[in-house]
Amino acid sequence: MDAQEVTTRAFDGLPVCVAGIGVSGRAAARALAGRGARVTLVEGRDGDAERGHAAELEALGVAVRLGDGETLPAGTGLVVTSPGWRPDVPLLTAAAAAGVEVIGEVELAWRLRPADGTAAPWLAITGTDGKTTVVKMLECMLTAAGHKALAVGNVGTPIVEAVSQPYDVLAVELSSYQLHWSSSLAPAAATVLNIAPDHLDWHGSMDAYVAAKAKIFAPGCTAVYNADDATSTALAEGAGGVERRAGFTLDVPRPGELGVVEDLLVDRAFTADPASEAAELAALGDVRPYAPHNVANALAAAGLARAFGVPPEAVRAGLRAFVPDPHRIQHVADIGGVAYVNDSKATQPHAAAASLAAYDPVVWIAGGLLKGLDVDDLVRSCAGRLRGVVLMGRDRHRIAEALARHAPDVPVVDVADTDTGAMDRVVTEAAGLARPGDTVLLAPVGASFDMFANYPARGEAFIASVGRLPGAGPAGGAGDADGAEPGGPAGGAGDAR
Repeated sequence: MDAQEVTTRAFDGLPVCVAGIGVSGRAAARALAGRGARVTLVEGRDGDAERGHAAELEALGVAVRLGDGETLPAGTGLVVTSPGWRPDVPLLTAAAAAGVEVIGEVELAWRLRPADGTAAPWLAITGTDGKTTVVKMLECMLTAAGHKALAVGNVGTPIVEAVSQPYDVLAVELSSYQLHWSSSLAPAAATVLNIAPDHLDWHGSMDAYVAAKAKIFAPGCTAVYNADDATSTALAEGAGGVERRAGFTLDVPRPGELGVVEDLLVDRAFTADPASEAAELAALGDVRPYAPHNVANALAAAGLARAFGVPPEAVRAGLRAFVPDPHRIQHVADIGGVAYVNDSKATQPHAAAASLAAYDPVVWIAGGLLKGLDVDDLVRSCAGRLRGVVLMGRDRHRIAEALARHAPDVPVVDVADTDTGAMDRVVTEAAGLARPGDTVLLAPVGASFDMFANYPARGEAFIASVGRLPGAGPAGGAGDADGAEPGGPAGGAGDAR
């Protein structure tokens, strides 16, 4: 009996409940049905999109129950939950009370890997900010080294599909939700980029959020940690059974670290003699878009790549091949000597702080749904950089209150509008505050759902509004420019996105 047959028989006839009909839920249902499980997928919504997905799954033998996502199907032997489902929803609490194991799609994917030694190793990334950037940088580095690699997990191809394909290595982005529902993951190398308060409503406490992130440093892995972030460092130092530890820093690296020397990214962790030897990996100019936190992202990706044996020249080639995603410190236009930058993805204080640290002076566009997060430390840290602030969105008053406490002399414009033309008024007000040499920065520090469908829609609205300013040419697109010019690592240590 081969390894794939062993994996298939482990699920053959097993009654499995899949919670959620989103991308990961559908992928899990397909994978389980293909291995003989008796799958029931449950979903609380019952709209046209859900019915369309249900029809596709039912053709594969999956039973789909729409309109009831709370009742545990009778006889369930395993629950595979989509990552957004909170642990306290009725279906999952019922499973726990009945002694039924609950796992996520990522844990399922780990269990579905071939057991014959051909399974691709995982290089895993988590953190509050920067995960998607790092996983895609890493994919580029691995590909540049000649490996058949793929970025998966919280991005791209569902991981339950990727594990059955003949890849050499997988770059795996993992959210705190996915790690919470995992128990046996053992990546070859892993990193915690940074830790700041986020998703506390889901996890219940900061301690629980950190504990979920800590699961990524499994026994036997190489732990790549952020030496400029106290929590990332503590998690690596406290992880039992890891094979080795390597830090990354925006300072000059010590032996066992990757870091910055003048305008170069260098490795003193994965050389033959870290005490006396350093490998040049890339130049600051190879990091796009340039900002201190993105240099940290590049170093994290390089640490994972080097742990897998990627040579220095492939690290540089990978960074040069990397195409930044839109809405992440995306340079949109220069108008009248003022730069306009879209960082709509900065949806919480840690991300906004990293973005603000890259520009000086700055006219800051902020506001949205703060999700209960405090902004005082953010405002205090960036006050000296602010030329002015334009506020929008439901929780803008909380940012205004923090500005009154910590930056009372900074001009603040409050835009209460929420209609489709609101962003035009926001951008016009920001342009009026800016002077030549300034940056107008959309780094909202809040979620977008009070005014927009999602953060990309908010970013696209900003781009369109900038394009309508007097003197503007065609508005910039996803990869238009590279952000700030490289000047050195100062000012952003520990602020990896």
